[in-house]
Amino acid sequence: MTLQLFDTATRAQRDFVPVTPGRVGMYICGLTTQGAPHIGHLRFAVSFDVLRRWLVRGHGYDVTLVRNVTDIDDKILRKAGEADEEWWALSYRNERYTTEALDLLGVLPPTYEPRATGHITEMVDLVETLVERGHAYAAADGSGDVYFDVKSWADYGELSNQGLDDMVAADDADPRGKRDPRDFALWKGRKPEEPATANWPTPYGEGRPGWHLECSAMARKYLGDTFDIHGGGIDLRFPHHENEQAQSRAAGLGFAGYWLHNGWVTVKGEKMGKSLGNALEVQHLVQEYDPLTVRYFLTAAHYRSMIEYHPGSLEEAGAAIERIEGFLRRALPGQGAVEADPGVELPAAFAASMDDDLGVAGALAVIHDTVREGNTALDEGGRDEAAEIAATVIAMTDVLGINPLSATWGGAGGSREDELTQALDALVQLQVESRAKARAARDFETADQIRDALVAAGITIEDTPRGARWSLTRKDH
Repeated sequence: MTLQLFDTATRAQRDFVPVTPGRVGMYICGLTTQGAPHIGHLRFAVSFDVLRRWLVRGHGYDVTLVRNVTDIDDKILRKAGEADEEWWALSYRNERYTTEALDLLGVLPPTYEPRATGHITEMVDLVETLVERGHAYAAADGSGDVYFDVKSWADYGELSNQGLDDMVAADDADPRGKRDPRDFALWKGRKPEEPATANWPTPYGEGRPGWHLECSAMARKYLGDTFDIHGGGIDLRFPHHENEQAQSRAAGLGFAGYWLHNGWVTVKGEKMGKSLGNALEVQHLVQEYDPLTVRYFLTAAHYRSMIEYHPGSLEEAGAAIERIEGFLRRALPGQGAVEADPGVELPAAFAASMDDDLGVAGALAVIHDTVREGNTALDEGGRDEAAEIAATVIAMTDVLGINPLSATWGGAGGSREDELTQALDALVQLQVESRAKARAARDFETADQIRDALVAAGITIEDTPRGARWSLTRKDH
């Protein structure tokens, strides 16, 4: 099977061929630590977590994943000033919030997670290379700013598929020192109102890095001059990723071979954001909903599509997880955490969907079809067959990071929990049998009373042609 990915740069789906056989280098733009993250911020991390898992599980690649932390920029300095707080303290606190949120959503930790402020030397080296090659210049006004000369790079605009004449001015620095208003800042000279701790010495004067420069320098350090995949939200395509590519290639680097961009989480058609007043911060959201439910919601749509959040979105995701977990608990009674067996063969239809630019919707359809197959096997007394099917479901859900029995989601249960599960199953089965007898006797009032009592206790009853099934109702709200 060949993995195909949609490459933003070529605007086409391409066979994935890594630079080095058997190895993949991937860089994704992490968050700017100006505030606590909401689910719209973290969709990128979930999307590329699924890609990483599939590269490993589906194709056996050794993946090096770099996810940076932009721990200094204009917004961080402004917010710290408004709060009368050290900028680095605000940044670090929000970095911790982000890490906690990613852990809650089951996102695997990156191989490396560099902070921008830890790589000033590499950034200055890159600026000097660009100046030497004639693609960058220091501002004539002595401000200490250094700009990339967009007219010096003939391919500027190729990633976002636009011509230079169609571009607006770059608003990331004072335009008075620029040769062209579209030139963007590589380095920003020190400003009197900014704290001294936010500046570093360079041949061009004290200052701090421009946003675009940071990623080029860190990607090069950890992945080399040329690497395989660069990812991030679709809103980063221009100007951030366009500028990254231009400055890196102008410096003589091959940079990224494939560009992947994920869609937004939207509310009433608008990108989720604090400015809209519709942000759903993860640390608050998981107080009402199970983190696995949130993960499923962010995973279920194709990574390039927009996800529309609406009242009921997470209830729908929770119901889907409940169906999967209900089968697994039936098929594997009395077990605690159950992790995926790497030796289990994945269904061909599942693999084909994932190889088609991470077709998660098709992969989920295979998972739910397999769950139905497993429930049918259980209804017909095929416990051994159902256990094998459960192993396949666990393997598939692990690729998507949504295995309900994984220890990630608190699936580990000790012997005491096993005993309680078995006792609960025996008690509920007695009630289910009593309800079945009442229905057979056409005593529907008694049957409804039994069902209502079970529902009130958090037990969901599902009537099927082969009898009633029960499962625990997920406490997502």
